[in-house]
Amino acid sequence: MSLKEKLMEDMKSSMKNKDTLRKNTITMVRASIKQREVDERIELTDEDIIDIIAKQVKEKRDVIQDFEKGGREDLVEQTKKEMEILLEYLPKQLTEEEVEEIVKETIKEVDAKSIKDIGLIMKSVMPKIKGKADGSMVNSIARKYLK
Repeated sequence: MSLKEKLMEDMKSSMKNKDTLRKNTITMVRASIKQREVDERIELTDEDIIDIIAKQVKEKRDVIQDFEKGGREDLVEQTKKEMEILLEYLPKQLTEEEVEEIVKETIKEVDAKSIKDIGLIMKSVMPKIKGKADGSMVNSIARKYLK
């Protein structure tokens, strides 16, 4: 079953179960998928859909920080729940230790010496962890090892 079909099935079941938050979250993802398919006149692959979902998870993380600054705990909780739903459709997320290992290997591979080489590291690491970890985590780990 493709990811698109799984999203459709899950949306149907959330409607039957009257799970409004899940239904709305899946609808948002499906709208993004449809928008991109219409704009680019293509059929998206599962990998493309994972990119869309990963982007939405990243946006949710950023929004949570803003809600916390504004003291909106109700919105923080709702956004965290939406993020949990989205994470169900992504590949298993890597732990910080696993990402750290990948970054260390990549630093050796590309022979990075200073912080100036961070772009090179990011370019090499991101395809390896696509959809499995956040780019900001990779960046902060790389900065820890490059002075």
